Amino acid sequence: MTEGETGRLLFLLLLLTFLLSGMFGIQRARLGKTLQQALTWFGIFAMMVLLYSQRHILEREIFPGTVEQVNPTTVALNRVQGSFIANLEVNGVPVRFLVDTGATDVVLSREDAVRVGLDPNRLNYTSSAMTANGRVLIAPVRLDEMRLAGNVDRYIPASVNSGDLWISLLGMAYLNRFDRIEIQGNQMLLIRQ
Repeated sequence: MTEGETGRLLFLLLLLTFLLSGMFGIQRARLGKTLQQALTWFGIFAMMVLLYSQRHILEREIFPGTVEQVNPTTVALNRVQGSFIANLEVNGVPVRFLVDTGATDVVLSREDAVRVGLDPNRLNYTSSAMTANGRVLIAPVRLDEMRLAGNVDRYIPASVNSGDLWISLLGMAYLNRFDRIEIQGNQMLLIRQ
């Protein structure tokens, strides 16, 4: 988790603590029942809005993508809620990816692009891609470095999605760097010879 994410999570926890203490304080003050209930519902609504606004940070912390270096040539990814999720370092920054063998490129969300040092507002969205949500514009980029466990790859072609992408995609432009991909139960093995 980056320093900014840690700060946002800490802020979220402090705000949640403040809201909960306020709700318990209302009970002690013996305000009218209607006011108590209105403030309680307001507190619940505020917490839901806050949790939703920080959902990406919470998802990363609650459902991490576990990566294990099985041996010098094999990396294992564990299935998380039916999908393979992998935490890689891109340009030295941790990025969470959904492994997508149906995707041609490595596709960064706008949020992750900013985190790895790209400015989505200055990119040229010259290509398009068909997604489950329809056609979106994408900007081709080249990533200086991607690190998965003990594997370091340089100058990986990728793209930045112009639309709303909840998680970056680890497509075949990266997966093809491995000699073999195997799925064994709840593990995906990425093997280099």
